[in-house]
Parts: sequence; structure tokens; C-alpha cells
Amino acid sequence: MKKILIANRGEIALRIMKTAQKMGIKTVAVYSEVDRYSPHVKFADEAVLLGKAPSSESYLVMEKVIAAAKRTGAQGIHPGYGFLSENAAFAQMVEDNGLTFIGPKPHAIKIMGNKLAAKEAVRDYDIPMVPGIEEAITDVALAAKVAKEIGFPILIKASAGGGGKGMRVVENLAELPEQMDRAISEAQAAFGDGSVFIEKYVGSPRHIEIQILADTHGNVVHLFERECSVQRRHQKVVEEAPSTVLTPELRKAMGEAAVKVAKACDYVGAGTVEFLLNENKDFYFLEMNTRLQVEHPVSELITGIDLVEQQIKVARGEKLEFTQEELSISGHALEVRVYAEDPLENFMPSIGTLTTYKIPVGKGIRVDDGFEEGMEVPIYYDPMLSKLITYGKNRAEAIQLMIKAIANYKVEGVATTLPFGKFVCEHEAFTSGNFDTHFVKNYYSPEQLQKQHAEERRVAALVGLQLYLENQKIVKTPATVSSNWEKRNL
Repeated sequence: MKKILIANRGEIALRIMKTAQKMGIKTVAVYSEVDRYSPHVKFADEAVLLGKAPSSESYLVMEKVIAAAKRTGAQGIHPGYGFLSENAAFAQMVEDNGLTFIGPKPHAIKIMGNKLAAKEAVRDYDIPMVPGIEEAITDVALAAKVAKEIGFPILIKASAGGGGKGMRVVENLAELPEQMDRAISEAQAAFGDGSVFIEKYVGSPRHIEIQILADTHGNVVHLFERECSVQRRHQKVVEEAPSTVLTPELRKAMGEAAVKVAKACDYVGAGTVEFLLNENKDFYFLEMNTRLQVEHPVSELITGIDLVEQQIKVARGEKLEFTQEELSISGHALEVRVYAEDPLENFMPSIGTLTTYKIPVGKGIRVDDGFEEGMEVPIYYDPMLSKLITYGKNRAEAIQLMIKAIANYKVEGVATTLPFGKFVCEHEAFTSGNFDTHFVKNYYSPEQLQKQHAEERRVAALVGLQLYLENQKIVKTPATVSSNWEKRNL
């Protein structure tokens, strides 16, 4: 491939283009009217306007993306994440038009895109799964029967989606009918598919995911784990690699399980297998994401592997250049997602102009972003401004570097989640490694963040007062200065 089109926007489009440029590959950007002056558009060798700002009129219109690729002579399409990245119909359309989809084959996307189909696919591979019913369900009476068998609390989950949509925790039988209705309705609205299923609710889990790579020659490896337990509304906000709780034996077992999941659907390219890990260190298959993950940089930093480069090489039919035995973990990486959201207002989106936007720089600091000072943060897309990543020789060093980087990240014009990121990195539960997916529920509140801010202001005021008082003690004498009057009268 000499030229590829990136069917995405913002930071991930720019990140893919940088690797492509390093590989000597020309890039084509696509954009909506509101993204006309975005960095990814300016960075690309060519750019094609797709349509108006709403993604339904631009980034999600498959025919327009294919037409842009053909018009510019691109041989491949990289979908990034979000938008069309896990759309099996789009992957098939790319192939049908004689282009290369830089990702898995359509059948793998289709199987793993449906949680019930995914469970069915891995059933014969001895992969541990959370107890529950592995078929779509709408009958409340049947749901009640299953719930009694596996025991409350249970989790109702949308079969066709993720991100917390169509997901309900049910504590008792009385709640079941209402929560079933809500889950089905939400799943239908979000994914066009109201299918839900029931499984045992794992009370205090860690969310551990394994990065895998597979080529078209039958080679599959894993690039170890990422800890993604700090979440709000089932969305990850802080990720790190490696996890603090995995022993070498557990890491090996989970890695091997992830490889089996990939083999179960004949996977190729980069993908992520997600697991729940309970307090007894039992792990259960959750789902597979058939794309590049938002948090992929932490895996890149601890392994030295450029995952986008590997995706492109696999799509070109090349073999993986390394074996499992040749891969190892070096150091520790931490990622904080920086959203244009107000953590003091229940993470409500914050829209406006970036009147100040200055990113931190330095050794061990990486910022993947798609914004510049003076740009508008549009209302049409995900409110993530950037991913702030730090890397150190150990976890403590990565955390301290993150706190410093957050302090040096200057954003004005919109509220951001940077203060929340600092709150997490300084909290004892996080620094000790003793946390789970309930971190936000258990420890965070706007009042806690305001309390932290008040304490910081108090300390700053005391330091300022101390400096002032010490300065007052210094005896000041006028400097000896020769005056012109004196010179004239000598």
C-alpha cells in the first residue's frame, strides 16, 4: 500500500497518519464541514470533504468514504476506532470495492460485535465465562427463573453494544420487570437491536484487557495486559500497563486465553480481549473489541511495538516480526483521557473555544491530540480532547510524571477532566493499587474535588505569606548611585 485513507477524525486520525508517514505511506484525510481546519486535515497529504457536521451525514456514510478512497487512489482504509471501525458491513464494502480494510475480516467483526455470538464462538475453547443465560431474552418470567438460578445481583446487558448502554444491575426480583424494559429500550435506541441477556453480576471486579496481534499466516501473540478499572458510567477514564494485581502465572493464563479467543474467530490484525477479574483472581471473558483501542499507547510504551505499524503490515500480508517469547514488559505506562467535560457538574460536556491550549512536553510524556489553540470544541462528536500518557521505569515514577504533566497542561475556554485525573493519581486507593471498577462511585464526588482545590489554595496562600514575611525581614539599603548633579558639582 502506497496510500491509505483514514476514515476518522481528531487525535486517532492524526496518530495513524504519523505512523503511515514514518512508513513512507501517503495519507488521505476525510472531514466534515466543522472539521475543515482540524490538524488531521492539515497534516494529511490529501483531504476530502464528506459532508455536514453530524456524523450521520459525514463520517458514518460508508458510500462517501469508499468514494473518497477511490477518487484519491488510496489502496487501503484504516477505520481508527469509533464510527465505522466495528461495522462488518463497512469492512465487507471495502473489500468488495477492491480496497484493503486495515483491520479484521468482516466475519470476525460480526461474531465479536455481538456478545452472545462471541460467547458461542469461544465456548469450545475452554474460556471461563460469567454464569448466566447465553441467548437473547425478552420474557420477564424466564429472566426471573434464570436470575433465581444464578443468584442476585444480576446484570442485564445489551447483546449488540457496549459503553454501558443497555446495561442494568438488578439487585432483587422486584426490580427486574422495570430494569428489563429500560435495558431493552435503551439497547434498541442505541444499537437498533433490543436483544439483551443476563449474567451474574461480579460485584467488585477489575477490568483487565489483553492486547493481541494476529497475522494472516496463523501467528497470534499477546502484548500483555492493560488495567482499565477506573471508569465512570462504564466508560474508561484512566488506564495503565501493566496491572498491579497480575502475577506472572495469571498474566500467562489470561494471555493464552486471549489468544484462544482470537483463534476462535480467525482474527487478524490488532484486537483486544476484555476480562473481568474478581477478588479471588478468577477471570471471566467479557468481550472482544475488533479494533484499535483508545488506550493502545500504554501497550506500545511497555513493549516498544507500534500497533498501527503492525496493523498496516498485517493488512499488507506480512508475517509478525516477533514471537511471544521475544516480547517482554519494560517499565510502566499510564494514560488519562482528557475530556471537554466538567467533573464538578457530573461530567457534563463543555463546549466552547480553546482560548488557551498548551500541552506538556518532556521525557516520558506523550500527548495524542487533535486540537490546537483557538479551535472550537464541536458538539457533534465525542468530547475527548486528547490522551495524556506518561512512561516511567516503574509505576510510582509514571504516576508522579502524570501529576506533573497535568499541572503543565494549560486549557482555558472549556472545562476539562484534568482535575479529575489529578484526583485519581493522588488518591491512596489508586496509588496503592487497591481499587476496582467502583473507584469513582466509592471515592469521587464533586465535593471531594472542591475540597482538594480548597486545600491546594490554602497551602499556596500559606506559602505566599511565608515568602512575604521572610522578605520583610531582609534589611534593605539603598544602592550607591552616582548622580549627574554630583558629577557637575565636583
